[in-house]
Amino acid sequence: MLRILAALIFFTRLPFWKVTHVPSEYFKNIVCYWPVVGWLTAGLTVAVLYLSSLILPANMAVILAIATRLLITGCLHEDGLADFFDGFGGGNSRERVLAIMKDSHIGSYGVIGLILYFGLLYSFLQSLPTAIAGCAILAGDPFSKGVSGMIINRLPYARKEEEAKNKTVYSRMTTVEFTVCLVAALIPLLWLPKLIYFLACILPVITFIFLITLMKKKIGGYTGDCCGATFLLCELSFYLGFAIIYTQIS
Repeated sequence: MLRILAALIFFTRLPFWKVTHVPSEYFKNIVCYWPVVGWLTAGLTVAVLYLSSLILPANMAVILAIATRLLITGCLHEDGLADFFDGFGGGNSRERVLAIMKDSHIGSYGVIGLILYFGLLYSFLQSLPTAIAGCAILAGDPFSKGVSGMIINRLPYARKEEEAKNKTVYSRMTTVEFTVCLVAALIPLLWLPKLIYFLACILPVITFIFLITLMKKKIGGYTGDCCGATFLLCELSFYLGFAIIYTQIS
């Protein structure tokens, strides 16, 4: 239970830290519970989406839903996405990419990347009926976190542990942890309204393979920023596939 609590503390800004003290070593083994955190973030996001859609236009409900997750997570993943775009966009060597990602200032690549990300995220979700968009979020958030979490099994950490922003390097998953991550990522797919929507799961996997290949080539591993960026881009690709399928069958 302490590992799940550690994951909730790390991946959200909700006051789970008030429950009990969690020793620092537990934060090394939290990635397998990332999809479990996705159950919470997706559930609260969809709750806001549904409730606000009862009294507001659908496009405003989508914006409020997106804002809700940003508040829940403290923009943790979005910060990583901006740093990822800055580093991989502006760095021409491994050392330069890592240095740019560690810099707390945001550059032009990060700004443009976030604008495009939020524009696409809003467009994909707003193109769907509210009920269908809710199903997409409930399935896409945890599934994409499960896919992205596999990065710690596929790549080494690109920096030394003492150079990590949060001073923590994740441990690779054991067989049991891998199973927990997989099951937690797959169960929410039961929210998908039709079997054909399972095809949307292909794009996040392709996106994941592309990103880890790029990371291995450019920096020889991953960083915390890479984890956040991988999740958001995998999730975005899931919504892209979902929107394409909806358009074709409606």
